[in-house]
Amino acid sequence: MNGVCHIEIPSRDFEKVKKYYGELFGWKFQEMEGMDYLLFTPPDGISGGFSKGAQFVEKPGVLIYIEVESIEDTMAKGQGLGGTTVMGKTQISPEHGHIAVLSDLEGNQIGLWTK
Repeated sequence: MNGVCHIEIPSRDFEKVKKYYGELFGWKFQEMEGMDYLLFTPPDGISGGFSKGAQFVEKPGVLIYIEVESIEDTMAKGQGLGGTTVMGKTQISPEHGHIAVLSDLEGNQIGLWTK
């Protein structure tokens, strides 16, 4: 708990990123049906995905997700320390849990995930 569990990279073109990262690092890919999301699995290490979501593509940069016990409690604590909510708790799907995004004091965004 409270460790990096997922990495998200903005993308406008899944075919380009599949070719680039597939050839560069040997990553494998799976498109998520009904979502603008492409999962990647490296040969070793933490998996992640590429998102076409406007909130991520408009502000380029890698977004890491931290697995937390409670998104609500973590968001409240982060806000109490001066952070702000970028995206409130959102269900990915019943089997994939929930995410949220918090901004720190410098404007860096950090994703939160819970089952």
